[in-house]
Amino acid sequence: MRITGGTARGRSISSPKSGCTLIRPTSDRVREALFSIIAAEIPGSAVLDLYAGTGSFGLEALSRGAAAAVFADLSKTSLQLIQDSLSRCAAGASTALLQLDLSKPDSLARLKNRLPAGMLFDLIFLDPPYEKKLAEKTAAAAGSDLLKESGLLIAEERKNARLPERCGSLRLTDQRSYGETGLWFYRRTEEPGQ
Repeated sequence: MRITGGTARGRSISSPKSGCTLIRPTSDRVREALFSIIAAEIPGSAVLDLYAGTGSFGLEALSRGAAAAVFADLSKTSLQLIQDSLSRCAAGASTALLQLDLSKPDSLARLKNRLPAGMLFDLIFLDPPYEKKLAEKTAAAAGSDLLKESGLLIAEERKNARLPERCGSLRLTDQRSYGETGLWFYRRTEEPGQ
């Protein structure tokens, strides 16, 4: 796995050892397609990478001009992989790594409490374990508590998953598929359900 664009283009992203099934990295092809879609939103952005795994989304965003990235995952292995990649791909960038069990109901409130007061994100990417029904719950909570009004939340799931048109204060604006991977793009609505 490599960074596909920006200042760190071509640098390797630390990956799990062969046979590790707990971390499922987003492929270079999917990331390259995604970042071509959201290219105009990256420069100067604050990025939150939830269920970060290898951190490939946040690392790619930093390479392409994001101002800051926060990575959250339960796995110590994931956080170590991200730290290793940051030293090669984004040394000196404004970053934070948080160990959190994002499947728990209070996890995003705890995440928010560990951030600077009032910090919100321009881009939130979440890639929970497939088929665990975590994408919808996490998207709704993150969209209302952590996403800027003009922000974008992107959820990755298996392409045949059924994510709703609305997740709390978020409205589905686009959906794309690449192989077995599906991406859902959400933006804020004025009121939930509107």
